[in-house]
Amino acid sequence: MGSGKSYPALAFVDIETTGSNFERDRITEIAVKTLYEDRIEVWESLLNPQVFIPNNIQQLTGISPQMVQNQPEFSELAKEIYSQLEDKIFVAHNARFDYGFIKASFKRIGIDFKPRVLCTVKLSRHLFPEQKRHNLDTLIQVHDLKVSSRHRALGDAELLHQFWQVCEARFGKEKLLGAIDVLTANASLPSHIDKELINQIPDKPGVYIFYAENKAPLYIGKSINMRTRVLSHFHSNLTNRKEMKLALQVKDIDWIETSGEMGALLLESQLIKERLPALNIKLRRSKDLCAWQLQDHDGVMTPVLVSHRDLQPGVQENLYGLFCSKREAHQCLQSLAKRHRLCELTLGLEKSAVKKACFGYHVKQCNGVCVGQEEVKLHNLRLMTALEAFKVKIWPYPGPIAIVEGEAMHVVDRWCYLGSAMNEAELYELATEGEAEFDLDIYKILKKQLSSIPNRQIVSLARTQ
Repeated sequence: MGSGKSYPALAFVDIETTGSNFERDRITEIAVKTLYEDRIEVWESLLNPQVFIPNNIQQLTGISPQMVQNQPEFSELAKEIYSQLEDKIFVAHNARFDYGFIKASFKRIGIDFKPRVLCTVKLSRHLFPEQKRHNLDTLIQVHDLKVSSRHRALGDAELLHQFWQVCEARFGKEKLLGAIDVLTANASLPSHIDKELINQIPDKPGVYIFYAENKAPLYIGKSINMRTRVLSHFHSNLTNRKEMKLALQVKDIDWIETSGEMGALLLESQLIKERLPALNIKLRRSKDLCAWQLQDHDGVMTPVLVSHRDLQPGVQENLYGLFCSKREAHQCLQSLAKRHRLCELTLGLEKSAVKKACFGYHVKQCNGVCVGQEEVKLHNLRLMTALEAFKVKIWPYPGPIAIVEGEAMHVVDRWCYLGSAMNEAELYELATEGEAEFDLDIYKILKKQLSSIPNRQIVSLARTQ
């Protein structure tokens, strides 16, 4: 690629909205600053969102209901907006947000909008990997960008253009052209994959499945933007050995839409265990799951390993760890013993026919509970403190619950995923008859997700049993 090659037309885009939900919220302002090879064009407009603008959004943007009440709706300006963006690279900061809103707005009036998208967050990460943060306020500070009207569409679009100029001055046109090719995912599709099939994949949350010959599952993945994620596999296949291997073997693609990110996470984990795709390793089911359980033996707290057969996570008290094998469990406990100067003889990790000092005491890695130099109660306390980060959380509900996400209801009981229901009949069936084996990956997903889900999205189903 020669240095004399021209940039494609770049449309620096920013929007203001009534919120963050593509389906519920609407655009209140849009600005497009287009960089051509020989000129710059600027276009902006307020839009009537036809929905309420929350007070916090009004305070952030300065856009009030009075300012937009006599402005055109998106549908009235759709033709003009499309002409401003057509045949240009769509450049935005955290582009998924701006592109997602504009794409959804076009979709409501029957227009399929699929430009090449360049995210300046990704561009900043690509060009400045040593920089810890890449939000717009950080770029303003780090690159001394001049702010005209922050949180207004044109003001923020102009900041993106300034950032582009900073990048060009520092790295040159040729490197930026290369960055465009890398970051806009000019995917090289496998020969057996029809481009029209890729175009049919929605940019929505869900799970996608790659198949090899004879419909053998090859790889299962999840994303909140399936089409973009699928394309990224094929884009990186020239430089990433794993992606190259996948691209050479994939013969067909299927996908399942979900109601949101949580549904995608749960479904991905479930399908990987059921279908055992060749290239998925991390989420395979473990048949040797085990955990340490603290038991009191004459006042001495001792970890006892509970095997998969007797394990009831979420029900049993004093469980710590959840390990995929006995070897992993012992390695973890030994590591904790050394880090916290615990006695491996007292923990049962070291065997001795007669009561004597443990090996750790001789090398000054034990505080001496084994020879009476440390009180047992103090050793018990230090052991429980060391294990606290590994404690398996008891199921905090009286029975199964439904987690509401969009139109779906994910039914969960004692950290087990029973399935997703779309109506009350399915919900009742899952809550009363559903059974599932405990799965470590599902437990991790649910533990993380439940900590951030509002109580209004959690419905107790204990009465339906």
